[in-house]
Amino acid sequence: MTETQTPSVPQQRSVPQPVFTDAEAGAKEFPDSNNRRFTYFTPAKRKPSHYEDVTVEVQPDPRHYLSQGWLYGFADGRGGYPLDWTVLKAWGSDRPEPERYPGSGGQGYEWPATGWHEFRDPNEEWELTLYRYNANVVRQLNQNVDNARQAKAFDQWNPNWIRFVERNIGAWMHVDHGLGLYLYANAQRRAPTNMHNNAISVNSMHRIRAAQDIALYNLTLTDEVPGFDGSAHLETWNSDPAWQGVRETAEQLTAIWDWAEAIFAANVVFEPLVGELFRSHLVQQIAPRNGDFVTPTVVGAAEYDFAERDLRYTMAMFGLLTTDREFADLNKAIMRGWLTDWVPRAIEAARKLQPLWSQTDMKPPRFEDSLDAAKSRFAGIVSDLHLDVPKELAQ
Repeated sequence: MTETQTPSVPQQRSVPQPVFTDAEAGAKEFPDSNNRRFTYFTPAKRKPSHYEDVTVEVQPDPRHYLSQGWLYGFADGRGGYPLDWTVLKAWGSDRPEPERYPGSGGQGYEWPATGWHEFRDPNEEWELTLYRYNANVVRQLNQNVDNARQAKAFDQWNPNWIRFVERNIGAWMHVDHGLGLYLYANAQRRAPTNMHNNAISVNSMHRIRAAQDIALYNLTLTDEVPGFDGSAHLETWNSDPAWQGVRETAEQLTAIWDWAEAIFAANVVFEPLVGELFRSHLVQQIAPRNGDFVTPTVVGAAEYDFAERDLRYTMAMFGLLTTDREFADLNKAIMRGWLTDWVPRAIEAARKLQPLWSQTDMKPPRFEDSLDAAKSRFAGIVSDLHLDVPKELAQ
């Protein structure tokens, strides 16, 4: 009889079965869950632009993501980009910062993204665009000056025009250099987001490049124009009564502590009332009448920087704040105070420039007409920001 062997039964092990609770990573469904590109911010349009990919919150902000707080701080204990570096506010600014301590984990992620993070530079400026744009401007200016040299265009200048250029064009170089280096470069570090930093940094580089353009042009004229005094601009800037109002106002601008007030006073007030008055309503008008078709290209490059690029980001930045869902009234009241403070200074500086309108053989349009045009331009900018035109403009 054959004995039948019963097969052994495998021992059953007690292993917890997986239970899916929808808490695991990747379980939540988002509108772009199937998108192969990860987006950690809300783009201005349907898809993020290249500008947004390389600019928006490259420095992580604990107001959004870092539960442990800023990764670096200042000597006084504050970290990152303190929001109290300007008196202006954007929605969410007054929400209490969550308490952070060892073991707090993800606490703090519900702290809202403040309205500061809504700003996007309409110029979409970043590192590549900065280098490309400025390189093109410098290349074009160099070609214009070289062509003028070869065509002996500077030989047509009369003595009065030579004196005007060596003194007054060179004097404006000090404005560009001072504001670019000590106002915009300082303000960009104090601004609260990468988007603000980038836009204001590009503004700074525009002004510094414009100062360099004038300096190099001044050296060229010293070599090419007989009797041209390349150092005359120093005496003009330091001593000429016509320029002391501009000098005083420019130096006061560089001393502003509040970064938003600095940008507002420079781009909303000073540039339309003084900068464009000098560049567009004097130099651009008077140079061709005196046989000079080169200087307008140098000055015009800086005019384009402001009118078509720097003013555009400024309007977008402050427009958000004057229509803010939480602090619009507060911000508009503060900006009205800034207008009251800076408009009289700008008007006074502009009026002191009046003697320049009579220094050349061929005259530009009347000074009062030029100033009225600058005032009209300024009034339009203020109105577009939903602010009342200040009564000080009538001075």
